[in-house]
This record gives sequence, structure tokens and C-alpha cells, in this order.
Amino acid sequence: VAFADLFPCILIGPFAGAAADRWDRMRVMKIGQVLGFGQALLLAVLYAAGLLSIWPLFLITLFQGFVTGGLQPFRLAITPRLVEKEWLNTAIAINSVTFNLARFVGPAVAGLLIAIGGLGMTFAVNALSFLVFVVALNLVRLSPYRAPPSGKSFLADIAVGLRHAVTMPGVNAIILMTVVSGLCVRPVLELLPGWAAQAFNGSSSDFAALTSAFGIGAIIGGLWLATRQGARGLAGIVVWSNIGMCATLLGFAVCTRVWMALPLAVVTGIFLVSAAVAGQTLAQILVPDELRGRVLSVLGLVMRGSPAIGALVIGIASDHFGMRLPLITGVAILLGLMLYFVLGFARFRALLEDSL
Repeated sequence: VAFADLFPCILIGPFAGAAADRWDRMRVMKIGQVLGFGQALLLAVLYAAGLLSIWPLFLITLFQGFVTGGLQPFRLAITPRLVEKEWLNTAIAINSVTFNLARFVGPAVAGLLIAIGGLGMTFAVNALSFLVFVVALNLVRLSPYRAPPSGKSFLADIAVGLRHAVTMPGVNAIILMTVVSGLCVRPVLELLPGWAAQAFNGSSSDFAALTSAFGIGAIIGGLWLATRQGARGLAGIVVWSNIGMCATLLGFAVCTRVWMALPLAVVTGIFLVSAAVAGQTLAQILVPDELRGRVLSVLGLVMRGSPAIGALVIGIASDHFGMRLPLITGVAILLGLMLYFVLGFARFRALLEDSL
């Protein structure tokens, strides 16, 4: 089921990025919400009829994975048309805060609904929630923009987007950091059940505490960045937040008790979101609008795909070497990359901020 949720993004992401530079972004997002309502309604109906087994669930999740993967470039590319340029950092930070709040408020609300009316009612409420956003999107008004026709095929547009993502100064550095962080250290979040059970000899409540600690830190980091107006100084936040995350994760890796790891998890969450939001803000500002969908589809792809691949690799390594050594190794790799950017920080900052 996790594979069905993730893998479609890898398949459809580049095509969706090219489409986001050709098609009406708001119209596609509205269609995506309707498709999301359809899959959620089917889930509720199948459960109510007693027909929901693992394979229907897999296929529904696969369909939703394609919808989510297809919408991601449109969602990323539409943000600069919702706010003025000087408020872009705040908008992206608020989006991060709401995302992390939803990770913890959502399961709590679902648990309450399950207790009150059972799974069937909960699935039905989930389906209705999509209709709320269909209405909300119809109330949104964007700044006017019409993408100039590229005159090229879809495949040619995809190639142009990939080439710009790899070669555009500053943006390619952000994508590289995202890939290395996603492969080497970000999987600590996916592997928290293993940390709670194996490294700390804890229970499900310890896992919940660790998850909440990372989430609280993420919310704090997002709120802090939301108070900043303008993008000056974000290059330094990207670099030093990644370095700070490496330092706190090294402390996390050598902890022997959950109570010792919890404050480090909070601080790690702050650094993780600060680096991610600052990097995404700079990429949004630097990429020209006619290439925004394609280049940001690459960023979205690595943001979603690299932690999953990293979790698989580090998870396998953790089975052989324990939880601590693979994380320490991953931290060392990311720290080595960040020291490279520290040594050339003046050039890195100039690439990202001189045009602001």
C-alpha cells in the first residue's frame, strides 16, 4: 500500500511538470479534488458493503497516488500566483505548518470519529472533506498569467525541465541537498517505530511521543519562518539548518532513553523544516514561471521519492547493524556535503540571493 501511494509520483511527476507549464493550473487542481472525492467515496462504499479487502485498497491507493503525484507540480507552481513575491516565504512556511499540524490533528480527529460512528462514518466524512475544497478552490482568485506556448512536444518540454533543474545555478544545489538529506537522514522519521522499539526498548506510546516531538519542532520551525518577510538570508538558513540537523541527529543516535531523545527530536524538527521551507522558497523565487512546473516537479519528486528510497536502504542496513550506525553514517555523508557549501558559502549565497 505504501508503494502504491509513492511510486506513481515517480512515473507521472515529469509529465505532470510539463503539463503544469501548459495547462490551467487551478482548473487541474479542481479536477484533482473531484477525483480525490471519487476515490474516497468508493472507499466508503466498499467498506459499507463489506467488500473492502487488501486488493481493492491497493488499487484505490494506487489511483490516489497517481492523482497526488499528478497534482504536486500544479500545487507547487501555483503558490507564487496566490501571494505577492515578498510574502512567498511566509506562504510556503504556513503551508508547512498546516501540513505538520494535519499529521497530528488528523489522526486524533479520525480516532474520535471512529469512536463515535465507526470506520464507515469516518470514511464518509473523509469523502465529504474533498467537496469542501472543491468549493474553496472555486472561491480562489489568481493573479492573471497565460503561459506562452512552447511549440515543443511533451517529451521535449520534459527534457528542458530536467536540464534546467540539473544546470540552473542555485536551484541544482538545493535539489542536491534535498536528495542527500532525503536518502541519508530524513528516513529517521519513517523508521521511528524501529527507534522506539529497538533502540530505546520502548512501546507504542514512546513511538507516539517521538512522532509528536518531531511534529512539534516542525511546527515551531514553520511558524518562525512564517514571521520572516522577504527571502534575504534564506541561503544561510538552508546551510546552517542542515548542519544543525546533523548535530542534533548525532546526539539522537547515541541516546539510550526516550526521554533523552525527545528534546533532540524537537530541535531536529525545527532544523528539518527550516531547511526544507527555505530551500523551497528560494527555488520558487529563482525559477521563471514558464519553467516553474517542470523544475518544481523535479524538486517535488526528490522530496517525496528520496526519503522512501532512503528508508528502504537504511531500514535494510538497520536490520544488519542496528539503528544507530546507519543513521550516524548518513549524518556524516550529509555533513560532508554541507561543509563543502560552507567553504564556498559566499558564492552559494550570491547564486541564490543576488537576484532578489
